[in-house]
Amino acid sequence: MLLGQVGDDDVLIARAGNDLFAVGAHCTHYHGPLNDGLVVDGTVRCPWHHACFSLRTGEAVRAPALDSIACWRVERQGDRVIVREKLNGADSARPASPTRPDSVVIVGGGAAGLAAADMLRREAYDGPITMISADDSPPVDRPNLSKDYLAGSAQEDWIPLRGPEFYTDNRIELLLNSRVTAIDAARREVVLGNGPRRAFGALLIATGADPSRLPIPGADAPHVHYLRSFADSKAIVQKTSTAKRAVVAGASFIGLEVAASLRQRGIDVDVVAPERVPLERVMGHELGRFIRSLHESHGVVFHLGETVTAIDGRRVSLSGGSTLDADVVVMGVGVRPATALAEQAGLTVDRGIVVNEYLETSAPGIFAAGDVARWPDPRSGEHVRIEHWVVAERQGQAAAKNILGRRAPFADVPFFWSQHYDIPINYVGHAERWDEVRIDGSMDAHDCAVSYMQAGRRLAVATIYRDRESLQAELAMEQS
Repeated sequence: MLLGQVGDDDVLIARAGNDLFAVGAHCTHYHGPLNDGLVVDGTVRCPWHHACFSLRTGEAVRAPALDSIACWRVERQGDRVIVREKLNGADSARPASPTRPDSVVIVGGGAAGLAAADMLRREAYDGPITMISADDSPPVDRPNLSKDYLAGSAQEDWIPLRGPEFYTDNRIELLLNSRVTAIDAARREVVLGNGPRRAFGALLIATGADPSRLPIPGADAPHVHYLRSFADSKAIVQKTSTAKRAVVAGASFIGLEVAASLRQRGIDVDVVAPERVPLERVMGHELGRFIRSLHESHGVVFHLGETVTAIDGRRVSLSGGSTLDADVVVMGVGVRPATALAEQAGLTVDRGIVVNEYLETSAPGIFAAGDVARWPDPRSGEHVRIEHWVVAERQGQAAAKNILGRRAPFADVPFFWSQHYDIPINYVGHAERWDEVRIDGSMDAHDCAVSYMQAGRRLAVATIYRDRESLQAELAMEQS
């Protein structure tokens, strides 16, 4: 790949087979440098968060990017390659869908729901689309809520995934502050909280997961917060203007990202968690210890092997008998899939809504995607439920295609990223258990790849500042 400029635009020239393409050089997700990425089968993949773009059309064919990159006409003159005028947008004619439901209703206003609505329109579906969300804001960039926005380095207007004009221009009816209380699968209707019914030709359940709540005294105090929505993050930000000390209950990804963000705001932070090594269950002992050391170097104090037992005013009691002072408490003790609607509707539920490879539930024409869905992973042969943003978006995209009868199995390799201060950790694959951890490089030097092995097979790999290696690992897993 070759990086250059056309006027004021950074342009990437890439070769796919015998063809040369000129496209925008930056990912439309977080502006990642595509010249550091990977060209695969006529696409270019972003090194930061694994978005994927068509070199021929510029279309964002795989989340987390939703917007296309620009394309230019390329002309060859002997040994010279000349980049000419910018081409029209990425929209290309789609073949008529095999199935066209009379209407599509999406329950949930998160990553999976928005990605599905967006893909339905890109796939030329022209019927009614209704998104029903209990939130008071349109779909937002949820990873930012615990990262840059909470840390104060991302502006509020960066957070919505789409502006109001997107919903208007694409004729997507977005119902906010609205809750679906029942699904009538036989009559193919959803029931809204205030009584009205909405008919659907196809239904996508993308209700996500709800934060787990500790059954302890004081858990509902005004200064105790859970982080799931934009409103939750804004409420914590508001408290940081006067808070001096914070307690984070739980050393989950959310909990530790919150701890890092609050430290960047100059707030003293104590983290209380029952495990002995943070994130050991997901990241392993070695990387978990590194993450703990990283947070401690930034002033976080850990209370491991303990739990919060009570909150009395500004005093937080721990299971070991000690107490901590806290002006704000953030709970990060896990989430539970929001399966109540599916259970009421008689769908098969087992630690999530069970779906087939096409993300269809036990009821024909009803699909599920995102944190709520438990799907067959082709690499492990097991049903899994994965709480990752990119997975949710990609499942939403796949569900949209299958709603339209494309019959495209969801087989994407799971990917997520976590940010701790200036250290990003990319994780590709899925490993619930392993018998060996292989470390290449140095965590302390912030240059390493950690592979999680089972019987000699690499199930997942976590990397620190080895973005291209992460992309290559993803590709190898796709091809295995």
